[in-house]
Amino acid sequence: MDIVSQRCSFHWQREAVAKCPECNRFFCRECITEHEGRVVCADCLKKLVHREERKSRNPLRYVFQAIKFAFGIVIIWIFFYYLGRILMVIPESFHDGTMWK
Repeated sequence: MDIVSQRCSFHWQREAVAKCPECNRFFCRECITEHEGRVVCADCLKKLVHREERKSRNPLRYVFQAIKFAFGIVIIWIFFYYLGRILMVIPESFHDGTMWK
């Protein structure tokens, strides 16, 4: 069938402007959206996004996050450790203010 003679699957009074490549139904301008360079309907968009979310779930993701967290804690600890060492090396007269007299 030709798109010119088709009506929107949700709004029968509106003419269709696009055909969803996923479900092969026709839709008006309000019911269709663009996703990654393709024009798809809202229902198919939900399915595509849900499918992409499932693919992006990496079981090692939590391991990498824990490693990054531990690495950050170690870096912070090293920073403050050496800051404390530097402060301990400064003579006591500097802290008292008698060094400048």
